[in-house]
Amino acid sequence: MSIAVSAQPVALAPAGPAGPDDIARLVVSCPDGPGIVALISSFLYRQGANILQSDQFSTGSRGGRFMLRTEFQLGRVRERLELLERQFEFEVARRLRATFRVRPAATPTRVAIFVSRHDHCLLDLLWRARRGELPVEVVTVISNHADLERDVAGFGAPFVHIPVTPATKAEAESAQLDAIAGQVDLVVLARYMQVLSGDFLDDVGVPVINIHHSFLPAFAGAGPYERAKARGVKLIGATAHYATEDLDEGPIIEQDVVRVSHRTGVPDLVRKGADIERAVLARAVDWHCADRVFVDGSTTVVF
Repeated sequence: MSIAVSAQPVALAPAGPAGPDDIARLVVSCPDGPGIVALISSFLYRQGANILQSDQFSTGSRGGRFMLRTEFQLGRVRERLELLERQFEFEVARRLRATFRVRPAATPTRVAIFVSRHDHCLLDLLWRARRGELPVEVVTVISNHADLERDVAGFGAPFVHIPVTPATKAEAESAQLDAIAGQVDLVVLARYMQVLSGDFLDDVGVPVINIHHSFLPAFAGAGPYERAKARGVKLIGATAHYATEDLDEGPIIEQDVVRVSHRTGVPDLVRKGADIERAVLARAVDWHCADRVFVDGSTTVVF
């Protein structure tokens, strides 16, 4: 299939106020080298796009990887998206050996939330989604316990109860995959107290974000706050990361900490830990859904 390429810049009308349906995001990752920004910005200019924001980073000028995220205004961008993608592939991506994604900024990310019995992260995500503070559409909530079904119903989100035991783990994961197949762009583990198998992560086909306290690996397992108190910890925190087959070792998206003292009892440690888990997970989900996170091997670049 041939694509007509304009050799001259188009004549641009004065750009009006940027409406949400006219704004799109382009993210690009490619081997670093000279002229990348010029090539991308020239392409957008030829399309009649107005760049509103742009961030870039290189892991090294020699043999490094270049990453760019840009937001631009373009009239009728939804109608033009398919052609825009094909033209970018033909004119830019092949030349740069780049992977890229372009999508309207107003398109919400379809999310499945996995949870067990702890409700703080789940309810915070549902509340932020309902208020429009997160650019997500909660497609379903899946839990290995039925405890939170009524809470989820209050937000109008579907709830699926799939029990998990050591003997039924494979069957349960198959049911979970069936429940979300082709319907979601992201899975969020909002204190889902089960270890996902490598087969599940291979088959789910979308990124998975997890949240946990930052005592790992010192206080892994049950009762981390009690053991942290016994050791006299002065900082507690939370880590949000992409899930991999290596437990709690995936690329980190966001972390935060709060100071505590010898006066802080275990109940307050737990409360402060829940507060910081909510905030860190919400930021990680927000940044991922806004295309701000680039995975580079075992690490991330977050714009």
